[in-house]
Amino acid sequence: MRYYSYSEKLKEKYGEKVYKIPVDIGATCPNRDGKISYGGCIFCSPQGAGFESLCSKISPSEQLEKNISYIGQKYKAKKFIAYLQNYTNTYMEPEKLRNILKELIRDDIVEIAISTRPDCIDKDILDAIDSIKKEYGVNITIELGLQSIKDSTLLKINRGHTVEDFYKSVSEIQKYHFEICVHIILNLPWDNDEDLVYCAKELSRIGVNNVKIHSLYIVKNTRLSEMFENGEISLISKDEYINRLGLFIGNLSPKICVERFFARAPEEETLFCNFGHSWRKLKNDFDDYIEKNNIYQGKDIKNENRNYRGDDLGNRKDKKFYQSFRNCYNCKI
Repeated sequence: MRYYSYSEKLKEKYGEKVYKIPVDIGATCPNRDGKISYGGCIFCSPQGAGFESLCSKISPSEQLEKNISYIGQKYKAKKFIAYLQNYTNTYMEPEKLRNILKELIRDDIVEIAISTRPDCIDKDILDAIDSIKKEYGVNITIELGLQSIKDSTLLKINRGHTVEDFYKSVSEIQKYHFEICVHIILNLPWDNDEDLVYCAKELSRIGVNNVKIHSLYIVKNTRLSEMFENGEISLISKDEYINRLGLFIGNLSPKICVERFFARAPEEETLFCNFGHSWRKLKNDFDDYIEKNNIYQGKDIKNENRNYRGDDLGNRKDKKFYQSFRNCYNCKI
């Protein structure tokens, strides 16, 4: 295998195939509810990204029971990961989160994965999560939505946090020895190959555990869909994406597990997704490409990329700048 796959890691860790079960707890995001902005990320639909989740009106324990009953029977699965996927699942009071996590505890749940944002991590939240880990002996993974290593791109997509927030959150999470999975969109219109190479090197340098790579899809009735239909943005081609994916993998530490390479979204919900191909077809094309070009994970890692300049936003460290940068979000889009 030319890369460290998620299925391989889970078999190493748990001794058998493990299935990830999405759970929707009815969370929201601070760039949706007005705390720092409105409307959410420009690529996100009003329903978020939990296309495979059951309705949040169903209790977390019931969602688990329904999905595990079906998947366990279909695939003869015995071990599962409860995945709090949709929106920002640490954007709530710590005790509320702790109670939700307690609902997910059962004998066949070996891990809980919590998807969130870098700016919604603090000591109280991490203490609440850690108390569940210690009390019930369940493994914890925090999934951080970074999406881009450039502050100027984060501003364009209305993320509402900075790259510096990401570094700080990783540092705090690592104190608790939770695993960290980072989400990256590989083909945002404002990022280029050099940006993604730098991103791979930075994730390697700071020692995250997993990375989840997304190909950008464009959901109908979003700000991004308006930009797409109005010709305000252009996207790289399928071949350019696969080439960029090869560059990213080549500069990513082989210790980092790759959870996925392409996003998935319902065709009827999107204007653009995976260049008109199935994710499986693209995965096969990528496997063929790296085989033909002798690319493997970590092949191109040498020294820190000292020539990379990023953008002016990412190079500014002073507190006044970051405060003014944050103030850019305090208007409706």
